[in-house]
Amino acid sequence: MFWSILKTGSNTSETKAKTDSLFAGHMENMGKLVKINKLIVAGPLAKNDKTYRGIFILNTKSIAEAQEILATDPAVKAKLLDAELFNWYGSAALAKYLKADDKIGKYKF
Repeated sequence: MFWSILKTGSNTSETKAKTDSLFAGHMENMGKLVKINKLIVAGPLAKNDKTYRGIFILNTKSIAEAQEILATDPAVKAKLLDAELFNWYGSAALAKYLKADDKIGKYKF
């Protein structure tokens, strides 16, 4: 498995409408990745001085596969978010979390 820290990207000149559209696509893409068991955990981070925005834990066997998955994200493609990848040696049981997500997930922020 791999985890990714999502940071504010280099594209800071998009219109609000375009940014909203890209982030809607980001959320939709996350839902697709959950359904195919590639995104195990995702969540935003509180404001911080490092411009970290969120994390992903990806269920992949290689960094190349993790990079391919991140490349499907509209906000990453548009450089609204930049992603750094790291190997993660956590429990494979974490994927069991997905079965309970609809019961415990917080979808309105």
